[in-house]
Amino acid sequence: MSTVADERITRAQAGDGEAFRELVEPHRRELQVHCYRMLGSVQDAEDALQDTLLTAWQGLSGFEGRSSLRTWLYRIATNRCLNARRAAGRRAAKEWDIPDIEPPEPSRMGEIVWLEPYPDSFLDGVDVPLGPEVHYEQTESISLAFVTALQILPPRQVAVLILRDVLGFRAAEVADMLDASVESVNSALKRARAGLRRDLPDRDGQARMLAAGSPEERALVAEWARAYTSGDVNEVVALLTSDVRLSMPPMALEYLGREAVGRFFGLIMRPGRIYDLVPTRANGQPAFAMYSHSNAGGMRHGTGLVVLEFRNDGVSGITRFDSSVLPSFGLPRSLPS
Repeated sequence: MSTVADERITRAQAGDGEAFRELVEPHRRELQVHCYRMLGSVQDAEDALQDTLLTAWQGLSGFEGRSSLRTWLYRIATNRCLNARRAAGRRAAKEWDIPDIEPPEPSRMGEIVWLEPYPDSFLDGVDVPLGPEVHYEQTESISLAFVTALQILPPRQVAVLILRDVLGFRAAEVADMLDASVESVNSALKRARAGLRRDLPDRDGQARMLAAGSPEERALVAEWARAYTSGDVNEVVALLTSDVRLSMPPMALEYLGREAVGRFFGLIMRPGRIYDLVPTRANGQPAFAMYSHSNAGGMRHGTGLVVLEFRNDGVSGITRFDSSVLPSFGLPRSLPS
């Protein structure tokens, strides 16, 4: 640890709040991302982060420097998130709320209804020092598919997998963070990896995923926007892969395959409506804020935010969130005509 950091720790331990802020500020954003991976919710992650910082401030007198300050903060954040996950229990899904439309029969009912999108703008400036044992690329480990799969795993397995395979902490460091043995950490990691293989698409198939910002991705994004804003359901469906999946937290409805997803869009894309899309990015993926209004004009009301997953053969994943997430992206709930 540098002399400057040592001096700040001494000042902070003596009650200097500004010194404490200077110590933790470089780690704030990466800790929020860590909490988001564990909890799947931006709001829950922010709550856990604030709890982490308060706990660190209150407990700083006990920090003896046996690990880095960053590792110590991750220890606190991980345990705050574990407590949050254990206390949360099963959360109720939101009921279908689109008036005058009866949704088609879903392919299945999803369980991860608390999932929220993570704005890419929150990742700006995050420079996470990664250990030598990283197993996942950072873009992959923030994707909606990855974060969703984490929510299915038992909490302790989630913590071990993120700390070991995403951040690259050594097994001994993780054992110390969790007050566990190295053997139990290795066992939990093995089970967590097996769970992810079951719940995530085949990683060998990820080569077919389009690179973020690539010309191929930009072209498909433009095609999707053109089809959706034109209200052409057939053109939208033509862009879907045969195994496309659609989910819509906090609703539990999920649709699998082009036919099922096509029926859904056939119902919600009503004649006489005009759809406007505002591009953004979430979880390292293309996203659109969606606004609609009638041909008569008037206020354009936000209907939600859709996050898209693209392969070279089309749109393979669609996650639709309601309009409550728009403010996190700096977007209004409605737009003037």
